[in-house]
Amino acid sequence: MNIPSSILTLIFGIIITLISLWYGQNSGILPIAASAEASEVDTLFKAMLTISFGLVLLVEGILVVCLIHFRRRAGDNSDGPPIHGNIPLEIFWTAIPALTVLAIGMYSFEIYNQMGGLDPMVSGSQAMAHHHHSGTAIAASLSDSDELRATSHSQPTQIALGIGAAPAQQGKLADVVVDVNGMQYAWIFNYQENGIIAGELHVPVNQDVQLNINAQDVLHAFWLPELRLKQDAIPGRTTELRFRPTRVGTYPVVCAELCGGYHGAMRTQMVVETPEEYGAWVQENMIAARPESQDVVALMDSLDPAQLTDAAFLAPYETAMGIKPELIAQLQSPIQPQNPIDR
Repeated sequence: MNIPSSILTLIFGIIITLISLWYGQNSGILPIAASAEASEVDTLFKAMLTISFGLVLLVEGILVVCLIHFRRRAGDNSDGPPIHGNIPLEIFWTAIPALTVLAIGMYSFEIYNQMGGLDPMVSGSQAMAHHHHSGTAIAASLSDSDELRATSHSQPTQIALGIGAAPAQQGKLADVVVDVNGMQYAWIFNYQENGIIAGELHVPVNQDVQLNINAQDVLHAFWLPELRLKQDAIPGRTTELRFRPTRVGTYPVVCAELCGGYHGAMRTQMVVETPEEYGAWVQENMIAARPESQDVVALMDSLDPAQLTDAAFLAPYETAMGIKPELIAQLQSPIQPQNPIDR
């Protein structure tokens, strides 16, 4: 039974399309998605994977068919037909890839815009100005326009770099702002609002987080694979990265820019916590960051605990850490033995 070539082409086209769609949606290549931005990036990636896998099947399929159908038969020593070109075919295989690349480019542009990548200055200009002035009076007293004008007079105008607020969030300050400093070979996180300095990033789930990223020495790249986000850390420049984590867990933070001999060891982690867990972490580290707490440590190091009463030993901690006197009294009270009958 002879099947028309047009029908065969249609059947093979349908098969290739179905296989490509299935593989593009079920490849399992990507790590777990842990941010609102990740879903947009994953959609783009799956579309590109579907198209590219379909092209691989098409091209390799045509090669295999040609190898079998046009192979040299036994005893055939003649030359092939003198075909020098096919204008419709040239137009076809030039136009289709061009239109495909154009469509992917437009789709990528829209996703980048939805993530806030096209206009980080709109959402991050105030935070960047506050970062440059370190919370001085000019940031607190001037209006937004005056502050930006003062900033532009004090330093050369630079294009804002990074991922800012999404269009729906523009004009709104992030819930958590962290200054990130990259250096050979570590990441340092500074929570200026709370005075916390840490070696790992802690953020609350389902809240907007803004990172103001700098580099102390050479180029670094702040990469969060599970969030599908990566931003260069540039010496002398502040880049912005804004995102909303959506999944509680611990995720790696990797430097993705070759920055020296120990580049591979420049790793830390981001801990996404519930608001209650994040609040507890902030309180714990705020106590550790208090200057009076450091004074308490220095004072206690200079004393001999064996020569102090319990009340004298606990008194500095009570003052510095805000422990209620009633709790101290409970700790000092003797434990009453239980009656065996009551057990």
